Amino acid sequence: MKKWVVFIIALFVLGACSSDEQTNSQNGDASKELKDITLVLDWTPNTNHTGLYVAQEQGYFEEQGLDVEIIMPSETGSNQLVASGKADFGISYQESLTKARIQDIPVVSIAAIIQHNTSGFASPKNRNITSPKDFEGKTYGGWGDPVEKEMISTLMKKDGGDINKVDIINMGNTDFFTATERGDIDFAWVYYGWTGVEAELRGKDLNMIYLTDYSKKLDYYTPILTANEKKIKEDPETVKAFVKAVSQGYQYAIDQPEKAADILIEAVPDLDPELVKASQKWLSPKYQDDADQWGVQKKSVWKNYADWMHENDLLDQELNAEDAFTNEFLPNKE
Repeated sequence: MKKWVVFIIALFVLGACSSDEQTNSQNGDASKELKDITLVLDWTPNTNHTGLYVAQEQGYFEEQGLDVEIIMPSETGSNQLVASGKADFGISYQESLTKARIQDIPVVSIAAIIQHNTSGFASPKNRNITSPKDFEGKTYGGWGDPVEKEMISTLMKKDGGDINKVDIINMGNTDFFTATERGDIDFAWVYYGWTGVEAELRGKDLNMIYLTDYSKKLDYYTPILTANEKKIKEDPETVKAFVKAVSQGYQYAIDQPEKAADILIEAVPDLDPELVKASQKWLSPKYQDDADQWGVQKKSVWKNYADWMHENDLLDQELNAEDAFTNEFLPNKE
């Protein structure tokens, strides 16, 4: 009788070990099955990108079978890296992608990260810049993109100003506050949700000239999530899986801005925690805003901005708006 008991116990133990080995083997296989994906940002990490880091930390990418590496952009920018296939997905902005499409660069916007344009030209109040004409005699600090000069010039023309009276310099990665306080520049193009909120925390009064104050056509999508045409055509399942995970990440940031801020802070320790939390509180409601769901884009928004650029001689031909974006990879509304 005892021998039978020992035999049964031995079988049980061996079976359990075999089961554990099988489970571990399956888990190992599952981890191997994760698809390596590269996502390139448009700039250094900030609250425009929170949903991406949430998707990574909360396991949303992994749930979709993806192992996502978030990388910084090179000097060529995210559009070129995505177009060439050196990055699977990227963060860009509508003004840049519009020009890219005209130049036959095969990059497509697959989601709008922020529903309305929150960018504008910021300056310390003591510079007395309250309209585009006031840019005359002042120094603008940018990052070397031709669209900057074109935008400033167009706004100034509308306001009776002359772009030739503006000194435009490339300030690279120099901080806006450092550059203005030491007199290097007088104004810069910023997102209020980051630089404007930081000014509030610092007790610095800014004048903001929002692009949307001068034309409804300038209420475009910035930033946006991108992929190249080849990826969309040949691997739509991966694109759909990626967008679903990112959508979950931004929905989390919409619903739980404080926790989302903590995730970004932990992922990027060099960021100022106070700024991240304040910025996240300001920005989270604006990700989706008045849209039916996060990420959705309208043809009219793409067409209006492209028309505005064409009308102001910023494009040498009209954009086929339908080819510049797609909503097909957004998750179905529940």
